[in-house]
Amino acid sequence: MDRTGLAEFLRTRRAAVQPEDVGLPRGRRRRTGGLRREEIAALSGMSTDYYSRIEQRRGPHPSRQVLGAIAGGLRLSGEERDHLFSLGGYPSPPARPATDDQVNPGMLEVFAGLRDGAAQVVSDLGETLTQTPLASALFGDQTVHKGLSRSLHYRWFTDPSARKLYPVSTHARHGQLLAADLRRTYTRSGPDSRAGAVVRALLARSPEFADIWREHPVAVANCGTKRIEHPALGPLDLHCQILLDPDHSQALQVFTPVAGTGTAEKLQLLAA
Repeated sequence: MDRTGLAEFLRTRRAAVQPEDVGLPRGRRRRTGGLRREEIAALSGMSTDYYSRIEQRRGPHPSRQVLGAIAGGLRLSGEERDHLFSLGGYPSPPARPATDDQVNPGMLEVFAGLRDGAAQVVSDLGETLTQTPLASALFGDQTVHKGLSRSLHYRWFTDPSARKLYPVSTHARHGQLLAADLRRTYTRSGPDSRAGAVVRALLARSPEFADIWREHPVAVANCGTKRIEHPALGPLDLHCQILLDPDHSQALQVFTPVAGTGTAEKLQLLAA
């Protein structure tokens, strides 16, 4: 159980829920936004004292039922609820050993069938383990980095060249998503893991990362649609689909062109 992480997460999410969101009157004497502890306790069906002790990093280890009730009271999304349970010390996928940089055999079989497309396998720290030729042509060879810089999460906040492919208007959103993804790995692996080393280094080097980290972002397991600014081909609009390894330690990312944007024709030129 991560008592500090759990307390921080509950505080940030309680502050994000407004009285009107849960059918409560705001009243004249409310000095700050968000809900009071006693309100979340009532919505969750527990005493204010019990809930307060969780937020104050003391008291007993909350049960699954208690965490489920709090998740309902806070109106958490599915991803946020999973994160809450993980912070509470309840089963999550086991982390891959820290020294294992080999692509999972089953993942490798799927990847082998995508050699003519744009695909890559990345670790849960954003380390690119293998790329198809087209993916390398799109994003550059991302397997050449060493040390902490192997992690895209680390490069994004410390190396300006990591952002060159992405429009400036999307930088803030990308930073939030990467920090949230790192938070998920950190929660699962613990402070003494490689994820912990990346987090400590970023907190020391990047005020931008530190500000996002304090907001306790939670990742959504999707890649979505993204635009990149290719140095030779100009803007490219891509769908991104993700296949997760059973233990969530590796992800196969597959990129396909968005119809009607001219990206498909550009990818044909790049492949040729």
